Amino acid sequence: MKTLLFAAFAGIVLVVTGCVGTVSGTKAGGVPFIQDRMQGKYNRSVDQVYAAAKAVVLEKGVLSNEYIPHDTTNTVRALSGKVNQRNVWIRVESVDPAISLVTVQARTKGGGSDLVLTHDLEKLIALKLVQ
Repeated sequence: MKTLLFAAFAGIVLVVTGCVGTVSGTKAGGVPFIQDRMQGKYNRSVDQVYAAAKAVVLEKGVLSNEYIPHDTTNTVRALSGKVNQRNVWIRVESVDPAISLVTVQARTKGGGSDLVLTHDLEKLIALKLVQ
């Protein structure tokens, strides 16, 4: 009976946990259909916002990957790292030449979202831009 109950519980966990898309274009394990990202628009270039995002991740945690295309016409930059033992992904893209959109996503080790960290990182990027 205990084995059957454990098998049923394990099956439920596998069904609930799956792959989710990250803002950097990769896949990660996690619980789907939950909010895990926040956005902000800034009157700055993509390069300025990306530099601020990178600085924030380096100050608060560890940077693990950067996506900077060699094509100079591509106006998308992305990075990933770990902050407070959470997986963090940040994407910066151009809305128009003077306005950039930053999207921050954070997930726990178990795949849940961490909206408090997501919000904090997005606001720290904004503060870094005004310094």
